Amino acid sequence: MAQRPVPKTQELPDGRVQRYVFLLLGDFTMLSFASAIEPLRLANQHLGYASFEWRLASETGEAATCSNGTVMQVHMSLDELSRDDILLICGGINIQHNTTRAVLAWLRREARRGVTIGGLCTASHTLAMAGLLDGKRATIHWENQDSFGEEFPEVELSKSVFVMDGNRYSTAGGTSSIDLMLKLIADRHDEDLANAVADQLIYSSIRTDQDTQRLSIPTRIGVRHPKLSQVIQLMEQNIEEPISPSILAQDVGMSTRQLERLFRRYLNRSPKRYYMELRLQKARNLLLQTDMSVINVALACGFTSPSHFSKCYRAHYDTTPYRERGTQSARLSV
Repeated sequence: MAQRPVPKTQELPDGRVQRYVFLLLGDFTMLSFASAIEPLRLANQHLGYASFEWRLASETGEAATCSNGTVMQVHMSLDELSRDDILLICGGINIQHNTTRAVLAWLRREARRGVTIGGLCTASHTLAMAGLLDGKRATIHWENQDSFGEEFPEVELSKSVFVMDGNRYSTAGGTSSIDLMLKLIADRHDEDLANAVADQLIYSSIRTDQDTQRLSIPTRIGVRHPKLSQVIQLMEQNIEEPISPSILAQDVGMSTRQLERLFRRYLNRSPKRYYMELRLQKARNLLLQTDMSVINVALACGFTSPSHFSKCYRAHYDTTPYRERGTQSARLSV
């Protein structure tokens, strides 16, 4: 799929054009990329001149393939950028495998030169691997938050849809790229232009960096019961050191029996079973997305005994943690 020509630059009122360079990593996510580049095109269209221009890059300068199989032609390889450029790295699946040493070295070099760098979708992982998020706030897709937090404790991880910390940007993936770009467009021009672009995209609810990326607990579980939501929130916040059902019940002002009835009625399982499923889900994410040992994964998910962890994992996923890890390694080596 060939990229359309970059808009012809006209003389701007302030004589400047803001250039964006999109680095397309292997298996990048099309939605996150398109959600970032389209607002720039529409902003130029509304302005009647090219305030923004863009280039697409890949590590080798050859076409990049996204996770849905579409092939995207690019304009450049890892060339030197202008200090005024904004570099946005487009990530997707298999981010560790697709972040090469050459890319990391290039990012560190451009960062030392003062280039503003952002990560779309899972590319926050790439920035963190390069050490560009140390001591900074950042976000990443909720599915990758567990592994990211374990691997990069020096990064202040946020659940926001996007984060801007100095000259480092990050988004949670999907349509959150739109929110970041609307913010950047508004900062360069004004809110009216950003709103006009949002209208053109039929994007009726612009989110800020204060909005979280996941649906609320009541929406996710399909139940609007305040105490049930409180208990599930406590469970999600205490995976490594699970809280007993009696303490959970006490924390929300009910008896253990009432808590049991609440979970049975709305979720058709006991609190203990629901909590176990949350812990196993996190364990699976860590096994598939990190190089943590199985024992450390077990400890991070509240299992003090590796044998008990393996037994529970097999019962839920019909495979062992070791086989899960082996399957993932085989998939990445293809």
